[in-house]
Amino acid sequence: MSDRKLIEVCLGSVESVLAAGRGGADRVELCSDLFEGGLSPSIGTVRTALRLSSIPINAMVRPRGGDFCYSDVEFEVMKEEVRAFKAEGVNGIVFGILTEDGRVDMERSKEIISLARPLSVTFHRAFDMTYDLASSLEDLVSLGVDRVLTSGGEATVPEGAEVLRDLVRQAGDRIIVMPGCGLSERNFHRMDGIIGAKEYHVALDVESCSRMRFHPGHIYMGGLLRQDEFTITHTDESRVRAIVSQL
Repeated sequence: MSDRKLIEVCLGSVESVLAAGRGGADRVELCSDLFEGGLSPSIGTVRTALRLSSIPINAMVRPRGGDFCYSDVEFEVMKEEVRAFKAEGVNGIVFGILTEDGRVDMERSKEIISLARPLSVTFHRAFDMTYDLASSLEDLVSLGVDRVLTSGGEATVPEGAEVLRDLVRQAGDRIIVMPGCGLSERNFHRMDGIIGAKEYHVALDVESCSRMRFHPGHIYMGGLLRQDEFTITHTDESRVRAIVSQL
């Protein structure tokens, strides 16, 4: 069995899925609205990505931005999305649900996992918002989660590197601890040397100008905190290749 580490790319479009595949990524996490940290992708996006690419696709199941303590209605939305993505043929489901006191919501997580199986299941960075990472990791092990995406309870992987190293050791072969957030081709080798994980989660974007030549400057499609609507962000194939070349 190969000891080669796996690279998962976080992205938000079909074009980015194709770029990640060409760059040599092993898997993608497909989302919408990366500005919010990643929300559930549309069925059209999932369906098209599966048709045009052979790379394994893990679909985000997150109905809104903000915290990870969901109402009953939001939880129903999440379950419907799991059913829909599973029916489309995705490789895995990515989710995270917490209780009001910052613990893994065991009952709701069990239900999501049961609906998702036999697909792969990842618990996302909601994990970093829990009151105690070591205890929460044991909760995820007991649930049978395949992997947890985490920055070690810090804003970025470089800040949480030592904690991530400890989590990898605690996990052993029971669950995959997948560091993500703030990794780049410049710091990957150094971070891997400290952490020693089996899988890593990266977002390797580049910005390009819109094809629009007419730019009305007084109309915006979002709120006051917004991205430039005439700049398109997508995965950079060459940056993915630069990470993969370090494995």
